Amino acid sequence: MKLNFFKLNRSRRFNYTPRYYKGKEEASVFHSEGRLVNYRDTYNDNDRRKIWEDQRNRSRNRKNKELNKTLALIIIILILIFLYIIDFDLSIFYNN
Repeated sequence: MKLNFFKLNRSRRFNYTPRYYKGKEEASVFHSEGRLVNYRDTYNDNDRRKIWEDQRNRSRNRKNKELNKTLALIIIILILIFLYIIDFDLSIFYNN
């Protein structure tokens, strides 16, 4: 058995929520909502890890198609300027 005297024990996360905890928002009995609201994720007010994880995933998976097109256009223009500066001859790609 390997013993580590200098390594501290890692604290384990324990997310306990009692059965009758009022942390989740309860809707009114008479309030009618749409069909998709039932599938929405609800979190405990004290569970910050899940909220942080969802926000991080949402910011990572943004669709930046306009930025990609703009970046590609800028790169192409810079390459053409570089080829013009070094006086690159395009005639090597054509058959005589």
